[in-house]
Amino acid sequence: MSSQVNEQNPEHDAQHIPLALPAPVSEDNVSQLNVGSTLKLDELGPMVVNSDGTLSRIANWKEMSEIEKDRTLRVLVARNR
Repeated sequence: MSSQVNEQNPEHDAQHIPLALPAPVSEDNVSQLNVGSTLKLDELGPMVVNSDGTLSRIANWKEMSEIEKDRTLRVLVARNR
């Protein structure tokens, strides 16, 4: 090996300093789930079965009004059968 490879280059070392982790998230909005307990995912909205068999959810479910949610559920129930 050449001597250039073995030499320590301070500029080269400075470029490879690992980045710091982000600060921890505030625990005010953190949900804790205990092993064996249940969790309802109703606020995420219904599951949609796509034509290729994959599953997805409606992205704007939280912003929908109750009337929109009822109509969407009626269509999805018929379509997902």
